[in-house]
Formats: sequence, C-alpha cells, structure tokens
Amino acid sequence: MSKLKLEKLWLTALLAVPVVLWLLPRTFFDSGVAICPSKVFFDIECLGCGMTRAVMHLHHLDIDEAVYYNAGVLVVYPALVILWFVWVYRSVKRVKGLGESEDVNIG
Repeated sequence: MSKLKLEKLWLTALLAVPVVLWLLPRTFFDSGVAICPSKVFFDIECLGCGMTRAVMHLHHLDIDEAVYYNAGVLVVYPALVILWFVWVYRSVKRVKGLGESEDVNIG
C-alpha cells in the first residue's frame, strides 16, 4: 500500500470513530467485565476506572452520568477532543502533501 493510501485510511478511521461512538447507545459500555488490572487483581478502583463509560456518556452530552462514572472526564474528554483535532489536522496536511508529490511524480 502506498503512503497516500495508508494516510487516507488513517484519516477515514479518525473521522469515523466519533461518528460510530455517537451512533452507539450511550450505555454501550455500561456493563461487562472489568479489564482494569487493579480492579481485577486487587479489587481496587484506579483513577481511570469508569473513564470509558464516562467518555461515552459525555460524548452523548450526558454530563451527570459521565461525572458519576469518573469526574476526571471533565479534563480527559476535552484533552481527547483536542488530540483528535490535532491528529485530523496533521493527517489532512499529510494527505494533501502526499497527493501533491504524487501529482508531480506522475506528470
């Protein structure tokens, strides 16, 4: 696969993730087996416990439920959004740059 195709695939995945999470119900991650090692082995909740559920609820604008699962989501979610925008911006720049370089090589 060419670098351009890989970058376009990465950009597509980046753009799809928030949409897929929005389409899933906000309770999608609310039940299931705990995978946190501190919870599994020691039955102690760490600072990150509940963060996946909290992020999912905040993504659906359910602030009360998000804070219930983990109040740290008020810091983590904005950081994730900023990181996502940075990744998308950089990926778009790379796609444009690779596309222009392929046009030059072909011509």
